[in-house]
Amino acid sequence: MAEAKLPTLHGKFRIIAFRSKSKNDVKDHVVLVRGSVAGASNVPVRIHSECLTGDVFGSLRCDCHAQLQAALCKIGKMQRGLVIYLRQEGRGIGLANKIRAYALQEKGMDTVEANIALGFPSDMRNYDVAAAVLSHLKVKSIALITNNPDKTDKLRACGVKVVRRIPHEFGLTRRNRKYMRTKRDKMAHMLSKV
Repeated sequence: MAEAKLPTLHGKFRIIAFRSKSKNDVKDHVVLVRGSVAGASNVPVRIHSECLTGDVFGSLRCDCHAQLQAALCKIGKMQRGLVIYLRQEGRGIGLANKIRAYALQEKGMDTVEANIALGFPSDMRNYDVAAAVLSHLKVKSIALITNNPDKTDKLRACGVKVVRRIPHEFGLTRRNRKYMRTKRDKMAHMLSKV
């Protein structure tokens, strides 16, 4: 939909806005592109789902802000790479429901239990838009910057060739330790530092 240069604290990127053609997803998504990725293989890619409370407000409930900043820093030092920012707030349940889940967590539930209590699966995200973006940019294969095996599996199911995983553990604090353990124990995230 639109493209421009984006100088950042972490280096120079191009920012490209995309809009999904899906009736279930009418949001604009963005990708930050570092270097030339068309026709490239083994491109480092961070697919980051929106987290307003973490990314913008610096919430200590999660590790989202630290993960996003670390990915930008890492890719900003590389010749090429992508940060795909998907508008899938609260693992796909939306901002208001995410805040409702926070309220349930304050009563003792973990993040998975809270989503389920609200009538949602633990994770509703999908990666069709990310797969379409990678195809549009003519990326042949990726090195996925993630700790989430479900993300890898879902991308592969969308036809993305994921050739390797780059571990990405950042942002563990005493305030989010329970959240991080839940990600490891109930969502199979590959986390060694919790």
